[in-house]
Amino acid sequence: MYSEGLKLTNFKNYETQSFSFSPKINVFVGDNGMGKTNVLDALHYLCMCKSHFLLPDKTVVRHGEDFFRIEGAFVRKSKKEKIVCKYKVKSRKVIERNRLAYKKLSDHIGLFPMIMVSPDNSTLITGGSENRRQFIDVLLVQLNPLYLNHLIAYNKVLQQRNAFLKKVDHPNELDTALLQVYNQQLIAPAAYIFEQRKNILNLLKPVFVNYYHLISGDREKVDFEYSSQLTEKPLDELLTDSQEKDVWLQRTTKGIHKDDIKLIIDDYPLKKIASQGQLKSYLLALKLAQYILLKEQAEVKPVLLLDDIFDKLDKKRVKHLLDLLMNPDFGQIFITDTHENRVTDMLVNESECGKFYINNGTANS
Repeated sequence: MYSEGLKLTNFKNYETQSFSFSPKINVFVGDNGMGKTNVLDALHYLCMCKSHFLLPDKTVVRHGEDFFRIEGAFVRKSKKEKIVCKYKVKSRKVIERNRLAYKKLSDHIGLFPMIMVSPDNSTLITGGSENRRQFIDVLLVQLNPLYLNHLIAYNKVLQQRNAFLKKVDHPNELDTALLQVYNQQLIAPAAYIFEQRKNILNLLKPVFVNYYHLISGDREKVDFEYSSQLTEKPLDELLTDSQEKDVWLQRTTKGIHKDDIKLIIDDYPLKKIASQGQLKSYLLALKLAQYILLKEQAEVKPVLLLDDIFDKLDKKRVKHLLDLLMNPDFGQIFITDTHENRVTDMLVNESECGKFYINNGTANS
């Protein structure tokens, strides 16, 4: 799968702009703040129905306008596809595939798989557990529509249970029958999500370890471990054990919304001992492994979006990474960079690369 081109109208700092893409590598060069990342985020919209940066749709509309439109031309399994994302202020967002609008946006997710790597992904390592859960979920929702349905169901009931707990001032006032209803509604989706996360991380680990060694030159030993309260007990027992604590704290303290991934390098927690280069290499290896699993199970090559990935990587690691990306395992790649010729100077076949010079919301090739 790859994108042949893109047309932006009133999207972020672009008034109107069209792009024609190379099916292999596309590089967007220019100073920071000119709009390079915005092109990648437009592609993210077309694949995932939302901004990578979780921005509300109304904040993505170009200043002074009241709508945006993103139009993308794709080739998927040898068939041409047209995907349009459009939004008007005070209206709902619409995603169209070949001129037919989806009734549920979730029906689109996974058909045009993608992986994005950006500087904000550093929170995967330095941030809280919700960032690492999101890393797993981004992969699974693109592979398995049932996973997304279970995740939506779990989060909805969790929100209702927490709202119920916030209204309870003392354990003596607890409506235990209603609490049990919420508990029972959490059990099935939690069990499904737990099994899917455990299985996908078992598949991801050897791929991740291999890519870290390729990027870093086999310098360090890396690993990760899935951490979930459901490895200790089934959710119904966990919820029963934590009932009094949940009432006093007025929130649900046990469940798959507490899952985490322990990141390890040379048998120590990653963020405690790793250098900036090691952190970046670890992150890239995780995301490339995510890409490979998505490619293998989705049966199409996803789009790979790489935003400012060369910062804090030495020249040797950059060369290792670019050599990897030119491997047939990878399909179409989009890269942003502030260095005009860094990518093209390291490519063996420069003809496979499309280059775009970005300046304040305009692009020249």
